[in-house]
Amino acid sequence: VQLQASGGGLVQAGGSLRLSCAASGRTISTYVMAWFRQAPGKEREFVAGIRSNSAITYYPDSVKGRFTISRDNAKNTVYLQMNSLKPEDTAVYYCAADLRGVIISPTPVKYHYWGQGTQVTVSS
Repeated sequence: VQLQASGGGLVQAGGSLRLSCAASGRTISTYVMAWFRQAPGKEREFVAGIRSNSAITYYPDSVKGRFTISRDNAKNTVYLQMNSLKPEDTAVYYCAADLRGVIISPTPVKYHYWGQGTQVTVSS
């Protein structure tokens, strides 16, 4: 599976961005999909996850109510809608796929495939 993340950019605080993660090579419809982010000098941080049927999502408190993960299995694509962005949201954002497709794990090592990352910069 190849994952291609896109949609990052520069936005002012309070603004919005929508990230996309397009998969190729095989269908991701049965996988748990997630978004992580990594700021300079910091560890990779889980920001959102979604089960295969989209019925279950999971967010850490740092983004809950501001970020929304969704997926379109017909398009083999996962999205991250980010609203009310803050300067502390600045990071490289990565999408990831867990082949097991059962539990949404916040632990990066549980994921089998990763996209290349897209930079999100939020100015104050």
